[in-house]
Amino acid sequence: MTPDMELALPARAENIALIRHTFGALGEALAVDEELLSDVRLAVTEACSNVVVHAYAEDDPPGPLEVLAALDGETLTVLVRDEGPGIAPHPDSPGLGLGLPLIASLAESVQLGRDEQERTEVCMTFLLSGAHTNGAAAGASAALGAPGAHDTPEDFEASATAETSPAGGRDDRFDPPTRT
Repeated sequence: MTPDMELALPARAENIALIRHTFGALGEALAVDEELLSDVRLAVTEACSNVVVHAYAEDDPPGPLEVLAALDGETLTVLVRDEGPGIAPHPDSPGLGLGLPLIASLAESVQLGRDEQERTEVCMTFLLSGAHTNGAAAGASAALGAPGAHDTPEDFEASATAETSPAGGRDDRFDPPTRT
């Protein structure tokens, strides 16, 4: 599937606002419900913030932050990609480790992985029809584990990485996950 929107920017904090505004404009153009649009923007902002904080912590200048979005019927799929070392628990991290559980609670589904070029990917899907089944309680709980199902944020991140990043990465590069 070809993305309907593609952004490639340096992974800098000031570019997150630009991405957030772009999704606001996309949501308005698609007449997305304001509450759902807020969820999409928050999840995308969190995924992009993770890239800025974690992917290139030691790099100056920072590497690329890519955001792709595709609309397929009533499903919006958003892919956030970077060239950092990947998603793993970091005890010395400046964050609280709540980003992935937050994304999982906002999106219909979340997939973590690496592409054929070993870039880190966070793929989120959102139902635009408003029939959100809470990804954390439904599809994402099976893939990521529901927030609160692990003792610490590090446990969540470790299980999310292990359970959703099989060797060789995903084969369905940007195709939205099939619903069961």
